[in-house]
Amino acid sequence: MIKKAVCTIMLATSGLGVGGCATVLNGTSQPVEFRSEPSGADVELVRGLKCEAPCRYNLKRGKDNAVTFTKEGFRSETVYIQSRIGGAIAGNILAGGIIGGIVDGSNGASNHLYPDPISVRLVPIGSDEPAVLLDDKGQVIVTVAAHNAKVARDVNKGLDKQGIKPKR
Repeated sequence: MIKKAVCTIMLATSGLGVGGCATVLNGTSQPVEFRSEPSGADVELVRGLKCEAPCRYNLKRGKDNAVTFTKEGFRSETVYIQSRIGGAIAGNILAGGIIGGIVDGSNGASNHLYPDPISVRLVPIGSDEPAVLLDDKGQVIVTVAAHNAKVARDVNKGLDKQGIKPKR
């Protein structure tokens, strides 16, 4: 509630403020959960962060990323994580908060990371089945290959700007 009040004040004084509403409400990081089926897969992000699924990391909202899941006896799978522009930027524009819009746009606070959570059903080595992304109920959303193909151009461009080459 306090964050919303602060945002309202910021919008009212947008010409005077130096922060954006998304920065105040969302922050510049997003907690992203990593899950694997079967559980216990090693998780490694392109920035070198490692954990064992299920696990969670706070990732920068404005930075594309990629995560690789590995587990003995299963094919390794890399999933692209896309930084997408959210609706907060429209709020800044509508409220006349040019400064807030610039702040939110430059620090990534108006973005959100997709997919989140990242839940992957791994495939045993030798299987012809595709690895898939799952929703919170364990239902298939899309194959990992189809998801990566859809966002690859944008994510690879974002990673390239950061000087990062994803594992393939």
